[in-house]
Amino acid sequence: MNRNIRLVEVNVAHAKHVHPEGKYIDNDLILFEDITKVPLPANPSRMKSLFLALCTSGKAQYTVDTKEHEVSAGDVIIISEEQVVADYILSPDCKGIALIMSYDFFQNIVSGIHGLSALFLFARTHPVFHLESEQTKALENDIVHIKQKIEDTGHRFRRELVMTMLKALIFDMSNIIYRFQQVGDEGQTRAEVIFRNFIQAVEKNYRIERRVSWYAKHLCITSKYLSETVRTVSRRTPSEWIDSYVTRELRVMLRNSTMSIKQIADEMNFANQSFMGKYFKEHVGISPSQFRKS
Repeated sequence: MNRNIRLVEVNVAHAKHVHPEGKYIDNDLILFEDITKVPLPANPSRMKSLFLALCTSGKAQYTVDTKEHEVSAGDVIIISEEQVVADYILSPDCKGIALIMSYDFFQNIVSGIHGLSALFLFARTHPVFHLESEQTKALENDIVHIKQKIEDTGHRFRRELVMTMLKALIFDMSNIIYRFQQVGDEGQTRAEVIFRNFIQAVEKNYRIERRVSWYAKHLCITSKYLSETVRTVSRRTPSEWIDSYVTRELRVMLRNSTMSIKQIADEMNFANQSFMGKYFKEHVGISPSQFRKS
């Protein structure tokens, strides 16, 4: 039996190939006015981007990491990068709208949002949540306006404007998520609580602390237990989460500040500029100076 099964990878480029008439910006974002056009096959596929959708009528069912989910009118769907989607079935009357965006594009949009752990955590452990009718209409209107700006290819600042509108949309969704989380830890597993606390600790400390052992000690658990727990809940290691926050901040500072690379290295608590350069190239693929010029 072949154990090296290669899953279909779903990203913006793949979606554009399957549905070229979609509304898109480069290989970073594609919007589907008709959810039935979304290229999520019945066979298992790995999400290599962030998927957001709103069901406006009918029903849909699918699995995320083998767990079954069913959605109906008013439900929002969030599928995160690296999660595996399968058994995707829509009812004949199913309607909805959807967005697929690259992880880098999403990270750039949310770089200034504090407390983002709510979105990550809720999406990882509760990929479906229901909106009230007013919230549904507001979200629909937001996406319609985003679609109009995506279509306005003559706009000099089209990309930046769409990013700003998406940021507002994410703020609204995060606000809804926070309301859901007001119930506290009731109903959450111990692993989910540990993951939430870990992400919150990373958000507060990633600029000065990148050791998994430090976060384990902060949470009063062993490094091994933290690693196993975070991996089980999120399909990423603690180091990968820490690195994602650090590289996101480095990208933002390199692209949007006048600080020298040495100053950025100092600000982010690297031993020196050379060490930061090696770290950045290892995780991003190019040097800080090349990224700044690109």
